[in-house]
Amino acid sequence: MDSLITAAGRALAAGDPLGALQRVALRDDAPALALRGIAMAQLGDLPRARQLVRRAARAFGARAPVSRARCVVAEAEIALAARELGWPVKSLHLARATLAAHGDAVNAAHAQLLDVRRLLLLGRLDEAEQALDGCAAASLPPALRAVHGLLVAGIALRRLRTDAAQRALAAAAQAAAQARVAALGAEVEHAARALHEPAARLIARGRERSLRLAEVEALFASRRFVVDACRYAVRDAGVQVSLARRPVLFTLVRVLAEAWPADASRDHLAAQAFRARQLDESYRARLRVEIGRLRRALRPLAEVHATPAGFALRPHRAREVVVLARPRDENHAAVLALLADGESWSSSALALALATSQRSVQRALEALAADGKVQAFGRGRARRWLTPPLPGFATSLLLPAPLPGD
Repeated sequence: MDSLITAAGRALAAGDPLGALQRVALRDDAPALALRGIAMAQLGDLPRARQLVRRAARAFGARAPVSRARCVVAEAEIALAARELGWPVKSLHLARATLAAHGDAVNAAHAQLLDVRRLLLLGRLDEAEQALDGCAAASLPPALRAVHGLLVAGIALRRLRTDAAQRALAAAAQAAAQARVAALGAEVEHAARALHEPAARLIARGRERSLRLAEVEALFASRRFVVDACRYAVRDAGVQVSLARRPVLFTLVRVLAEAWPADASRDHLAAQAFRARQLDESYRARLRVEIGRLRRALRPLAEVHATPAGFALRPHRAREVVVLARPRDENHAAVLALLADGESWSSSALALALATSQRSVQRALEALAADGKVQAFGRGRARRWLTPPLPGFATSLLLPAPLPGD
C-alpha cells in the first residue's frame, strides 16, 4: 500500500475526511475509491459515498476477499446512516465471517457492532443484547469501544436501567476522548443528555409534572398503579398488561386513571374511546361491551366498578393511580420520536422500525410536514425525512485500521 493511501487512511481514522480527500481525490484505483467513499460518508454525501464504495468492491473483486468484505461493511454503515433498515443484512454477516476467517478481528467486530445498531433501531432489544454479549470491548480500539459503550447505553436506556446507562456512557466518553474524534464525542454527549432531559409526564389527581428517565424507573419500581401511555400498557407490582393492540381499551383505562379517585362519566368515556361527536344509544351499548372486555383484561390488577354517573377504576393493591404520558401529546408521536435522533429516515425504514405499513407512515409524515414539524428532501425512493431545522449530516462511520487496501 503506497504512502498516499496510508496517509488517507490515517486521516479518516482521525476524523479528517477533507485531509483524506486531498490525498486520493484524483485516484480511481480500488483502495482510493474505498477511502473516498468513506470520506464522502463522513462529509454527509451518502448517495455518492455508496456509489464509490460499490465501485471499490467491484474493483477489488474475488481476488481480494478481505478488502471486498471491508467495502461491504462500509456500505452497510452508509445504509445505516441513511436509515435504510431494509438493507440486506445477510451481506453484512457474510462480510463479517470473511473478515474473521482472514484474521481481521477489528473490522469483524465493527461489522458486529453495525448489526447490533440495526437491531437496536428496530427495537429488537433481546437480539441486540445477545449479539453484543459476544463482543469483547476490552480488545477493541478506542473508537469502537466508544461505539460499544453507546450501544450498551442504548439498550440500558430502552430497558430503563439508568445506572447501567450512566456507566456505559462514562466508558464511551473516555474511549471517545482517547480516539480524538470530535464527531464521536459529540454523539456520546448527545446520548448522555437523554438522562437529564424530560422523558415523560406524570399525570395524577388532575396535576402533571415532567419526569426524567431515572424518575420513570423509580415509578415502575414503586407500588403505584401505572397506566403507561408511552408503551400502551398497565403496570402494578411488577405485573404488566399490554394493551398495545387494543387501542379502545387503552383509551378507556387512561380516561379512568386520569379521573381517579373519582369516576368518569359514560358520555365522556364513549366520546374519548370512539371519537364520536354526537352520542346515541348504540355508542352507549358499545361502551358496555368494551367495559366488559376491559374488566377481563385488567382482572389481575384492578376492577372497573359501575357508578350512577359512569365507571371508576379500583386497583387491587395499589393506593394510587397515575398516568405516564409522553412529554407532549402528538398525533404521530412515535414517528417524531424516531426522527428525534437527528438522522434522515426513509418512510420504508420508519415503517420497519414501527412495525406498521409504509402508507400509514407516509400519511403521518405528510400530516407532520403540513404542521411544519418535519422536512423532506430528495425525490422518489431517495426521499428522506428529518426534523427541522435541516442539520448537516453527521455519521460516525469510522472504519478502523486496517483500512481497505491493506
